[in-house]
Amino acid sequence: MTRCQVPAVLIHQIEQELDKEEEEMMVFLCRDLAPDLATADLRELLVALNEREKLSFLGLSELLYRVKRFDLLRRILKTEKATVEADLARSLRLVPDYRVLMVELNENLEKEEVSSLGFLLRDYAPRMKMAKDKSFLALVIDLEKLNLVAPNQLDLIENCFRNIHRIDLIRKIQKYKHEALMSSVHSQPVYVNALQASLPNLSLIDPPYNSGIQNMNKGKPQNGQGLILEPVHMSIQESGPASHKVFDDQYRMQSRPLGICLIIDCIGNDTDMLEETFRGLGYDVCCHRYLNMNTMNQTLLEVARLQKHRNCDSFICILISRGSPQSIFCTDHTFSGFPLEQIKKYFTADSCPGLLGKPKLFFIQSYIVPENENECTSLLEVDGNDEKITGNANNPWKVTIPQVADIFWSQCKVDVSTLEKSPSSSSYYLRCLTELLRNPYKRKLSILDIHTELNRRVYEWNKTTDPSQQYSLLLQHTLRKKLFLSPT
Repeated sequence: MTRCQVPAVLIHQIEQELDKEEEEMMVFLCRDLAPDLATADLRELLVALNEREKLSFLGLSELLYRVKRFDLLRRILKTEKATVEADLARSLRLVPDYRVLMVELNENLEKEEVSSLGFLLRDYAPRMKMAKDKSFLALVIDLEKLNLVAPNQLDLIENCFRNIHRIDLIRKIQKYKHEALMSSVHSQPVYVNALQASLPNLSLIDPPYNSGIQNMNKGKPQNGQGLILEPVHMSIQESGPASHKVFDDQYRMQSRPLGICLIIDCIGNDTDMLEETFRGLGYDVCCHRYLNMNTMNQTLLEVARLQKHRNCDSFICILISRGSPQSIFCTDHTFSGFPLEQIKKYFTADSCPGLLGKPKLFFIQSYIVPENENECTSLLEVDGNDEKITGNANNPWKVTIPQVADIFWSQCKVDVSTLEKSPSSSSYYLRCLTELLRNPYKRKLSILDIHTELNRRVYEWNKTTDPSQQYSLLLQHTLRKKLFLSPT
């Protein structure tokens, strides 16, 4: 999209013409473009997008088109509906398809139906506040906050529409899913849901996922995902021998190799140490150094598509790079970077069916670059952003396990000055991790116990070093069973 600043007078004129409902729709459409302004009003949001060079005449035209104010297109922007449609047909789009879909659904719902949806959602989100006059878009935002709805996670809304007999709206969702699945190249910029800009705030053992598969067929669906219609059917490989039943409280770790270990080291100091450690644990290690963001994106897509995951019991991804708390820069130096949340999504069950029900571990070493040192450039454009990466169309498994289950996310942050003071030094966090995994006694512990010991060592290190050089650890996971990185 051609970027040029929009005169403030146009923003003012448009804002004056819109009613409250149209303003709400327009703010919702822009929600992913400025995640830090999720609570801003329309004027504040449009001004911020304009200042950040994310708003253009084309973008403003699209927003008016989406809220069906064709009169303002002609009178204020001096363009026609047909012209905007032609631009959109050429993929000159500002708004993600997911947001457009939600607005279309909103326009097709009566107030009584929205009220019914709010009542039905009590089963999935009992603590969600339900104002009497809450709109469908407001409901969607609440569900996004609870991680129950996302661009690739619409089963909950679909199920609610089924209960109010709106099959026509279910068809709209299914059409959106089909188009997302079939599209191999996405021309839209990478976007992160405004309420998914960081990982969900999960406790160390999150209740919906630690109850074991045997409990997932009872009662209500967990987290509104993977609605339980039939019992879980596991493949012979995942079920394992009779001595390791599906109902055990441990993940099966018997395959040879145990899984693929993908290492992307954009600093270059830790690859050899990590490769030796995870090969010793029985992983097929794939190493990449000094990737830019486009190359990293392609590498992640290729690894996520591998059929080999179906025959393995786990997956590990290790990333080492400069970045911000929510993104990594690789060898590029951009303002936004590559969203860490997006990396995780490549390996969730809907994108990588071969890893359904299997543990997916991520270890991230982020060297944090201060914001004022970042170059202000545009968002990265990548191919295949939200593509569904299906491993086998004839997958026999019933997808009844929540998409975000079985993820272990360990992120360590330290100021980039630590690296600048000692450019050839390895990460203390990764050194401790490899030492623990090489120790035959420590290796017998569960991954949570190993990480507890890792926490202890890092915090002991912090006591003896300058505050600006201290490491900060974040652990979030949705494991449903105990995990040991050794054959079980």
